Amino acid sequence: MTQGAGQEPVVRTATLRDFRVPPYARVPVQGHATEPPAEPSDGAPFDPAAALDPTGPTGQTAPSGPDAAPAPLDPVAPPVPLGPPVGPPSSLAPTLRLSHVTAPPAAGSSIVAVATGHPGNAFPAGDVPEGYTPTERDLPVINRGDTVQVRVDPAPAPAPAGEGPGPLYVVGDVHGYLDELLTALREQGLIDENGAWAAGNARLWFLGDFTDRGPDGIGVIDLVMRLSAEAAAAGGYCKALMGNHELLLIGAKRFADTPVNSGAGTATFQAAWLLNGGQKHDMDRLQDVHLQWMSRLDAVVEEDGHLLMHSDTTAYLEYGSTIEDVNETVHEILNRNDADEVWDLFRKFTKRFAFRDDAGPQAVQELLGTYGGGRVVHGHSPIPYLLGQVGTEDDEGGAGPVVDGPHVYADGLAIAMDGGVTMAGKLLVVQLPLQR
Repeated sequence: MTQGAGQEPVVRTATLRDFRVPPYARVPVQGHATEPPAEPSDGAPFDPAAALDPTGPTGQTAPSGPDAAPAPLDPVAPPVPLGPPVGPPSSLAPTLRLSHVTAPPAAGSSIVAVATGHPGNAFPAGDVPEGYTPTERDLPVINRGDTVQVRVDPAPAPAPAGEGPGPLYVVGDVHGYLDELLTALREQGLIDENGAWAAGNARLWFLGDFTDRGPDGIGVIDLVMRLSAEAAAAGGYCKALMGNHELLLIGAKRFADTPVNSGAGTATFQAAWLLNGGQKHDMDRLQDVHLQWMSRLDAVVEEDGHLLMHSDTTAYLEYGSTIEDVNETVHEILNRNDADEVWDLFRKFTKRFAFRDDAGPQAVQELLGTYGGGRVVHGHSPIPYLLGQVGTEDDEGGAGPVVDGPHVYADGLAIAMDGGVTMAGKLLVVQLPLQR
């Protein structure tokens, strides 16, 4: 077994991925040269979902197209500085109300969605770190018609510590966009202008996928780890769930180019990590403390009647009949350090779209009936993906996909929180519950 990421030349193999990475973004791990994989002779994009598992847990075929160890560890280093503040914190914590709209909101209306912009804007002009590879933002889409968008009405700030549980917030997929995350947290009053916890006994849940594709995945993890300690000291908490990209990064570090049983030929975690937007500078800065933190994350949790999970899949049901069983099983798999077992877990947590279309409400009800709660709140599948919107870096005028807030669907039983920040969309931080 080859230990460590990138100790041998990478052999690209057909493997599961969320998004296609263009040739210019395919960089070797730790400086080793690689040969880019050949494109299909017919010019069609590679379809990883069909290669690994052509059907999701509900029997529906995922759309084709772009998306979808122990190595010697570096000594622990202090957290990466957060950089200059983006803007002043909000003094009010918004309460969300839903309304059906088919046109952009009127001028002056407030929408819960923040952090627009193009990749790499976490860096000063011309100061991009070596090894950063911005990944392609255009995704295949599913024409979904109108959506539910979320408007904001001002609400009082979080209650002081000691007066019962504080307000509950959730954060969608971050994917290394640290500046956008800081802006979003400040606008909700969760951190101050210096990036310190400022929300007292508020409760904050991240839905996973901290790294890959964006400029500073390790910086995002460092921030979440620090806020966890600061929130606990203030009487609140900041917690996080396991996403498929956490599993991917753990596997790339532990197992590197060790072949795994993919069900569709040879695959490796290292190749999958690169194809999913893995960033060399993240791997170079990954330390034991980060691996330990990620390995202990839970996969699913219930808060205030909301069933929080990363992926919009029913595959969680394969790992236990209670929330405690699922989380214990995931931790046991990671502790056993078996490459095939971890790969299978990654593959199942990468499935998506179980809650859309006619079978969606029934799939959500199956999860709620097993684990409890009245609504599922998830990340993983970008809202522009669900709504049939197209957003690329090359759009005229720099316009990205229109994401004004969480997407409520499946007869109101599911809330999608991935605002598509990797597609020039928005990084969402919202307060629960959403009021209709």
